[in-house]
Amino acid sequence: MRRIINPYLQTKGYKCFGCSPDNKLGLQMEFFEDGDYVISKWLPKDHLAGYGNILHGGIQSTLMDEIASWVVYVKAKTAGVTATLNVKYKSTVYTDRGTLLIRARLTDQNKKLATIYAELLDNEGRVCSEAEVKYFLFPVEIAKNKYNYPGEDAFFEN
Repeated sequence: MRRIINPYLQTKGYKCFGCSPDNKLGLQMEFFEDGDYVISKWLPKDHLAGYGNILHGGIQSTLMDEIASWVVYVKAKTAGVTATLNVKYKSTVYTDRGTLLIRARLTDQNKKLATIYAELLDNEGRVCSEAEVKYFLFPVEIAKNKYNYPGEDAFFEN
């Protein structure tokens, strides 16, 4: 397993809800590459609950959408935007029962579209929600010139 560097940290105005450590109301996700998977270990915050101590479903889908974008960066080796996000909620996710594991892998890719399988597991290893995420892919030069994609090498230490 190796840590994925967030190359956007020095970008002016960078406050991504999913992955900016400077967005105090955001998710502040960090990522690692583990074989075919991109993973994130994430501790829920109380203010992200829906009812009681249950993690809001919209936050669950955001976690899976965010990790899918990092799969696009490091596995599809470009940038893109979400085309579809199909979530299945399978079990309750609690905000007060420890660290969650979010993981995702590329399942299909062509020139214009990537398909990613993402899942959220509780601290006991149960899959609580899963998603099929489709991303429109930008050609690498457009990703670099229009969307600040720094190239695949920027995500890992040499």
